[in-house]
Amino acid sequence: MHLRLMLSALMFLLPSLAAAQVRSVDVLDFDRYAGQWHEIAHLPVSFQKKCIGDITASYGLRSDGRISVRNRCRVADGTLVEAEGEARPVDGAPGQLQVRFAPDWLSWVPFVWADYWVIALDPDYQWAVVGEPDRRYLWILSRSPSMSKELFDQLKARAEAMGYDLAPLRVMAPLD
Repeated sequence: MHLRLMLSALMFLLPSLAAAQVRSVDVLDFDRYAGQWHEIAHLPVSFQKKCIGDITASYGLRSDGRISVRNRCRVADGTLVEAEGEARPVDGAPGQLQVRFAPDWLSWVPFVWADYWVIALDPDYQWAVVGEPDRRYLWILSRSPSMSKELFDQLKARAEAMGYDLAPLRVMAPLD
């Protein structure tokens, strides 16, 4: 019985042990990362469940060293919904940020901040893959509203190599 339990546990853990560790990029130039990004695909998350298309994220540098965040998407009735937040860099980890959409007066509460790691980035800042160490969240972003199928497949392969389960991935923009 104990052997069966140990083998079951091992089979459950093997995929995550075989996967590469989730790592953020070594260099992230916030001046180049700022601006508008189009979401090509994401793993389902509760705060995006009503989004049906035209999903964008806009980032801007603030004078206090933080980053303004504005997420926007189109919902079923055709209107655009928007969420404003902020991100802060993680000291000593260039590709890692923490982001929050809670009000300022709650910013001192640790659980309102979520990990936002840039885990793959085009040298020309034309595409990015964003995730977090627990592999619950993943976004594939592009500066343009569509992406080639070939590039999309390459980015998916990178995420899968880090242990992301992309079976539930939702493609939200055209693939050329």
